[in-house]
Amino acid sequence: MKRLLAEPLLHFIAIGALIFALYAWVQDAGPRTSGTIVVSQGQVDAMAAVFERTWRRRPTQDEVKALVDGHVREEVFYREGLAMGLDRDDPLIRRRVRQKLEFLNESMNAVPEPDDTQLQAYLDKHPDRYAAQAQLTFRQVYLGEGQGGEAQIAPLLARLRKVGDSDAAAGYGKPTQLAARMESASVADIERTFGPGFARELQAVPPGKWQGPVASGYGLHLVLVSARAESRAARLPEVREIAARDWMREQVASQNEKYYDGLRARYTVRIESPRLASTQ
Repeated sequence: MKRLLAEPLLHFIAIGALIFALYAWVQDAGPRTSGTIVVSQGQVDAMAAVFERTWRRRPTQDEVKALVDGHVREEVFYREGLAMGLDRDDPLIRRRVRQKLEFLNESMNAVPEPDDTQLQAYLDKHPDRYAAQAQLTFRQVYLGEGQGGEAQIAPLLARLRKVGDSDAAAGYGKPTQLAARMESASVADIERTFGPGFARELQAVPPGKWQGPVASGYGLHLVLVSARAESRAARLPEVREIAARDWMREQVASQNEKYYDGLRARYTVRIESPRLASTQ
């Protein structure tokens, strides 16, 4: 008997049986879900409607039965999972529940469309966000990276001034993949194409006549500015759609924050922070 009690296999079996019994006791003692699952006619109709939208036809009786069986199966596993506490401490489930609650709050407290008075006040509050950028229409002829001498640049300028604002100007200078002409280009677009500072230099060039050289991130250019539009404040008809969307987004965010503040006030939060001194 002593040898039998000393057997490791017997100890393993005994411990396993104890764990199994303890698990069964916890399951019996824990919260249980209702043993009744009701599938209403409205739910059946909703499932059939989803099927019809998906497959472009009404489901057969066998297909309706399969839909209901699938719903019941899902409900059984869902309830059992809740009873076992599988929903707790799961970041995906927590995030999904939070999103559904926020969506429910937004649906129940829909933000109305803004009127022109509200939108104009919003524009006045954020003038830089919607301001129309300065725009330039210009041609350029690439000279290269080195500093061209006056003796080389002056004859080229004279020939370019003869052809003026025409496509013939593209035949002068050094070959390049840079745009020979940009029309109504914003400062941001010009800077993306030619590098920082080039648009600022162009804005100082008198329009209507070939000038230069002007430096870009790629080297030197001769340029002809044919049209310039200064930056200005946006007018409501020009940005109504974008401003209304931004206004609505901010209103929804503000409303969600107020909703959270109301919920947060119901709780006392205690933060047990670990010691961080060793990592500071």
